[in-house]
Amino acid sequence: MAYARGKKALGACDRCGFTYKLKELYYEVQDSSRNGLRVCSDCFDKDHPQLKLGQVKTNDPQALFNPRPDTGKAQSTRYYAWNPIGGGMSQFGSSTMNLKMTGELGKIEVSTS
Repeated sequence: MAYARGKKALGACDRCGFTYKLKELYYEVQDSSRNGLRVCSDCFDKDHPQLKLGQVKTNDPQALFNPRPDTGKAQSTRYYAWNPIGGGMSQFGSSTMNLKMTGELGKIEVSTS
């Protein structure tokens, strides 16, 4: 089947309704296939990558394979807590009576490569 060339044919934009030359209207594409609309250059929307979920690589690995955790000193892995409010009891007695607090300062060595 042969179609006429239509060099001077006019067509209406399916979005805005304005008249353009038929060869200036674009086929609108959605999910990598034409959806049947012919639109002008002002109304034309490119196919959005979000609609191509089967074609776009979407995996995002989070974990490391065979990791090697830090095996530093035991002091670097201790956690301390202190709760003097509300009469909390601890192994040393009431935390609101004869409250004494001590602290220490040490060295930290940081190296970057």
